[in-house]
Amino acid sequence: MSYRAPVAEMLFALRHVVGLDGFDAEDAGAILTEAGRIAGEVLAPLNRGGDRHGTPFADGRVTTAPGFREAYATFVAGGWNGLSADADHGGQGLPKVVEAACTEMWNGANLAFGLCPLLTQGGIEALATHGSEDLKTRYLDKLVTGQWPATMNLTESQAGSDLALLRTRAEPAGDGSYRITGSKIYITYGEHDMADNIVHLVLARLKDAPAGTRGISLFLVPKVLPDGTANDLRCSGIEHKLGINASPTCSMAFGDGGGATGWLIGQENKGLACMFTMMNAARLGVGLQGVGVAEAATQKALAYARERRQGKAIGAAEATSAIVAHPDVQRMLLTMKAYTAAARNICYLTASALDASHGPEGSVALDRASLLTPVAKAFSTDLANEVTSLGVQVHGGMGFVEETGAAQLMRDARILGIYEGTNGIQAIDLTGRKLPLNGGATARSQIAWMRRAAEGLLKNPDPVFGQMAARLRAGIEALDRATTFQLAALTSNRPEAALAGATPYLRLFGLALGGACHARAALASAAALKGGETDPAHTARIALARFYAENLLTAAPGLEETVIGGAAFAEDAALALAV
Repeated sequence: MSYRAPVAEMLFALRHVVGLDGFDAEDAGAILTEAGRIAGEVLAPLNRGGDRHGTPFADGRVTTAPGFREAYATFVAGGWNGLSADADHGGQGLPKVVEAACTEMWNGANLAFGLCPLLTQGGIEALATHGSEDLKTRYLDKLVTGQWPATMNLTESQAGSDLALLRTRAEPAGDGSYRITGSKIYITYGEHDMADNIVHLVLARLKDAPAGTRGISLFLVPKVLPDGTANDLRCSGIEHKLGINASPTCSMAFGDGGGATGWLIGQENKGLACMFTMMNAARLGVGLQGVGVAEAATQKALAYARERRQGKAIGAAEATSAIVAHPDVQRMLLTMKAYTAAARNICYLTASALDASHGPEGSVALDRASLLTPVAKAFSTDLANEVTSLGVQVHGGMGFVEETGAAQLMRDARILGIYEGTNGIQAIDLTGRKLPLNGGATARSQIAWMRRAAEGLLKNPDPVFGQMAARLRAGIEALDRATTFQLAALTSNRPEAALAGATPYLRLFGLALGGACHARAALASAAALKGGETDPAHTARIALARFYAENLLTAAPGLEETVIGGAAFAEDAALALAV
């Protein structure tokens, strides 16, 4: 089956889990319905063919898979590229949380395609926040509309996550521009035929710049210069990858003929701060990629399980039953659905906090968004890998071959925990930078939000909730104690203890937050049923929330023990790994 955007679940999450004030369900519903149509009818049909075709490279040019160029033209013509961008620059001015739902759709339908607009969104953020008025005038409108897509040029062969090792150089040209020389690798959509210009955002060092990351500057380096001539840059090759095969991953060479022309974004030697504006936008986008791919895998596995007949289910009259009737298959499918919903809600909460940061909450909401961003990125993409793997398992042998498409989703998902900062780096960021915000008050406030969801269950007892309240409370208290430990380790100069538990701590944070989101959904659905609504989706949400609490959230106490008591491995790691 092809991807079908879960518009009803998205709208329910926006209203009842995120709790948007002034939420216009009719307008949002119309936008998401049309976005879902584009995702299902335009992008999804290109997904399998794009994976098989790849991105042929010859004579310095990349050809995208059949249909991609036309699909991108449709995407741009519909105004989908700049949904949350300022209307003064051709954007729609919509809330980021609405854009987040659309981003999930693009990537659920076709992850390789969705990467292009995702990176452009980050470029828009960086240029709008840090760019000069001249650069904004020349480039921002084109980025917002999508006429010119953007790329992010960070990585070099010797400088991956450690940008202090970066070698690409920049020299002032004397006319306000700079000459860029060097090479970059792993540049997504660094070269392609979907647009006549590409705006590269490139990290480079000026002569005599301070060592390390303090000496990095950010430059805007277009493929085509303002006078219409080609800039001194080229794609020197493309990578042959495990997944996202329809997305060109390029090696880029700058300055073969003396230097590519670029213009400074922000201040000299302050480029990392500018690039993090782009990366933080991209990190939430990657989390939404995880949600989209997980949703696609879940839809595919559920459709297959309803059709595939093997074995006789307990109590069945027929000689063979659809495998969806077998308890272990049900367990896998419910795990996929429950994890996907949890990840969706966490990403939407993050986007909502970004929206709120522009209102009365200001810096408080921005701190909340900063706290949630590494969780949204890492938790959602870890789950995407697990969910797509379960999707292959549900398909059995047919999942391991390429015919069903389940294998492609698993291959595509694998990159999500790696790019835009590995998930280990996200865990370090959460523990080392975001947890200590305001002395831990931002994290405590988010935990209090989770507790209110548990209190809602206690105030509205209903047998259909099962052990949801007890399991959620246990998970939240485990997170609270782990948070206390992490903060104490940081403040008592034991960073190794905090960092050793960073990854299980992030998982615990996401698991508990996902449980609170499920609880809010269950409470809203129970209230709707009591109010006379008959939509079976309400009953399904309650059952899914109960499954999450009683089967998945039970891992929380074990994760707490790992965070608090598992750090000793760091002392013996060298001995254990030496053999």
